[in-house]
Amino acid sequence: MGDVIHALPAVASLKHSFPHSRLSWVIKPRWAPLLEGNPFVDEIIPFNRSAREILATRRLLRRERFELAVDLQGLIQSALVAASARADKIVGLARTQARESFAAMFYSTAVRTTAVHRVDRYLELVAAAGASSLLHTFPLPPGKLEGTLPDGPFVLACPLAGWGSKQWPLEHYAELVGRLNVPLVVNGPPDAFDVLRQIEGAHVHLSGIQGLIDATRRAQAIVGVDSGPVHLAAALGKPGVAIYGPTDPASHGPYGGTLRVLRSAGAVTSYKRRAADPGSMRAVSPAEVIEALTAGCLA
Repeated sequence: MGDVIHALPAVASLKHSFPHSRLSWVIKPRWAPLLEGNPFVDEIIPFNRSAREILATRRLLRRERFELAVDLQGLIQSALVAASARADKIVGLARTQARESFAAMFYSTAVRTTAVHRVDRYLELVAAAGASSLLHTFPLPPGKLEGTLPDGPFVLACPLAGWGSKQWPLEHYAELVGRLNVPLVVNGPPDAFDVLRQIEGAHVHLSGIQGLIDATRRAQAIVGVDSGPVHLAAALGKPGVAIYGPTDPASHGPYGGTLRVLRSAGAVTSYKRRAADPGSMRAVSPAEVIEALTAGCLA
C-alpha cells in the first residue's frame, strides 16, 4: 500500500506533463481500490504472480503501443513488466539504488536520484523520464463505511505491519485507551480480529481498503507505524503520531509534515524483515504518544 501511495504524485506528474497521452498502471489487484476514480490514470492493468497471470499481463501489454515505461519499484519483477511493454524508452533507478540491482539491466535509461524520501525520489525519476510539471498531489478515493465506528471523535490506530519488528506492542495500545478522552479505534483486515481484540477497551474495526480510507478520513487523529495506513493518513493530511523503529523515517516516513514521528534515540536502521521488535519500538512509551497527540491534535 505504501509503495502505491508514494507513487501517486509521480504518476500524476507524468499524466499532467503529457495530457494527451494514455497512462496505464500495472498493479496488483489488492491495491487497485487505491486508484479508484484517479483522474490521472486511464487504465488499470491487474498483475498477479502466478505464471498464468504473468503471461496474461504480458499479452495485454504487447497489444498496446507504449512509448514510455517507468519502473518505480526497482524490482526484477517490476522491471520485467516494464520490459514486456516493449516501450521505446524504459526508465528506472540506477543499479546502486534499485531494490534489486539486476533490475537496472532492463532499463534503457537508469537514473541516479539524489532525493531521500521515496516520494521525492519517484518525482526525480519521472522528471528524468520527461515530466516537466511535478505535482505533489495524492488523489485518493473517498472510501466507504464498512462496519461500525463511534458517532463522535475518535483516534484511529492500525497496529499491524508487514514485519513484526515494525509493530508497536499491543499492550501499549491498551494503555492509550485509558489515557485518551476519546475512543481508540483499532483497524485491521477481516482476519485480524483475534489479534486486535487483545487490545482491551479498544473499538475493533475490520475493513478492506475502502473502509480504511473512510475511517481515516473520519478520525480526529491517527496513531500509526511504518505501514500502508500511516502513509494513507499522511496523504490525506491527517494529524497524529507515527511510531518508528528499525526503518528510517527520513526515507520511509509519513510525507507532508502533518504526522509527528516518534523514534527512540537508540533505534538502529535495518530493513531485514524480522518477526520480533529488537527493542526500539517498545522504547517509545504510551506517555510519549499521548503527549504528542495532546500537543498536536487533541488539545
